[in-house]
Amino acid sequence: MALLKTAGMKKINFAGGEPFMNAEFLGQLVQYCKATLKLESVSLVTNGSKVTKKWLAKYSKYLDIMAISCDSFDETTNVRIGRGTGNHLKTVVDLSQKCKEHGIMLKINTVVNRYNFQEDMNSAIEEIQPSRWKCFQVLIVPEENGSEDTLRDTRRFLINDDEWRLFCDNHKHQESFIPESNDVMASSYLLLDEYLRFLNKGVREPTKSVLDIGVAAALKEVYWDEDGFERRGGIYEWSKSNCSEESAKPDLDW
Repeated sequence: MALLKTAGMKKINFAGGEPFMNAEFLGQLVQYCKATLKLESVSLVTNGSKVTKKWLAKYSKYLDIMAISCDSFDETTNVRIGRGTGNHLKTVVDLSQKCKEHGIMLKINTVVNRYNFQEDMNSAIEEIQPSRWKCFQVLIVPEENGSEDTLRDTRRFLINDDEWRLFCDNHKHQESFIPESNDVMASSYLLLDEYLRFLNKGVREPTKSVLDIGVAAALKEVYWDEDGFERRGGIYEWSKSNCSEESAKPDLDW
C-alpha cells in the first residue's frame, strides 16, 4: 500500500469476493490507508451480509464510500440471479441506513443482466438515495466466467446492446445513475489481486507483483484504458469530507 501511495495512488477500493470474510483485517487495511497513508478516498464493495455494528463503530470514520451490491429490488429475481436466499433487500435497506448514520457515502452496484434488464428500479433508488448508482452491463471475462469449465459460467446472463440501452433509457434521469457498458468497463480499472499483481482482464497474463518489481515497472506491463476511465466518470467527488463542496473536477460526471 505504501508503495502504491508513493507512486501516486489517491483512491483505493477493496472488493472481492466478499471483503468482510476477514472483517478485522479489512478494518485494519481501511484504517491504515486513511489514517496513515492519508489517501483521499477509501472505499469497499460488499453484499452487506457480514457488516456489523461493531465494525462500523470502530472503522466507519476511516471509510469514505461503501458500495452495496444489489442486482434487483425484487427478491424473487435476486434468488434467480444467485444473490442471497430471499432476504437481500432487507440487508440493503438496513445497511444504507447505517451508512447515513455513520456519515459514509453510499453507492449501489447493479449488474444489468438477462433477469433484471426490464425491471423498473426508479422508486427503490429514489427511496434509498445513493450518492452513486453504478450500473454495469454484464461482462464475460473468458478465463473467469465464460464457459462451463470456468469457476462461474455467466453466459446465461448476457444481454445485447439494445437491451442494455433499454435499461439505461428507463433510468438515465436518476441523478445518481452511472452506466458502464462493456466497451468502457473491461480495461478501465487498475485491479490488483491478492499477490499485488495488476490484472490484465481478458488481454494477457497478470503483471509481476509490485513487491518484486515495483509499481512503475508493473504499470508498464498492464493495459489500462485511461480514456475509458474518464468516459465512465472515474474521477468524481470521492471523499466524504468534501462531498458537499464544489467538485474540483466540474467537467467530469459526478
